[in-house]
Amino acid sequence: MSTIDQPRTPAVAPTGQATPVAPAGIDPRGPQFAATLTSVVLLAVLLLAPGTAAAVLLAAQAVVFAIGATRGVQHTPYAWLFRTLVRPRLSAPDELEDPAPPRFAQIVGLVFALVGVAGFALGLDVVGLVATGFALVAALLNAVFRFCLGCEMYLLLQRLGA
Repeated sequence: MSTIDQPRTPAVAPTGQATPVAPAGIDPRGPQFAATLTSVVLLAVLLLAPGTAAAVLLAAQAVVFAIGATRGVQHTPYAWLFRTLVRPRLSAPDELEDPAPPRFAQIVGLVFALVGVAGFALGLDVVGLVATGFALVAALLNAVFRFCLGCEMYLLLQRLGA
């Protein structure tokens, strides 16, 4: 049973009656929406590369990854767009997702984005293109198939005790 599926212990109200505790977690459609936007940005980087515009756009995506890595995916600009524009039009999710694996995926994305920015900045365009391409493949897997490569890496590391 994953941490998402674990039952929540109900809180006890002052009257002695149990009241349900809201489960901690995020709507799994939010990271998928964010991966779609990330895919568009990374594709634009590849279309603009090499050049300053590609490096600046990739640096902006790195900032989004950094926010997701440090504060959590629910605090990124993409999450705000999801909460504001998309989520109100959807039904409630069947289950909520543990935010830790997507947060780890943001760290992985940040590393690839920083390598790409450094590659473009240092004139190593092939390094920038390859790093951006790897990040794009991971984002597309999540956007299209809801397969989060960074999340799976996180779970594997958890199983290995890292």
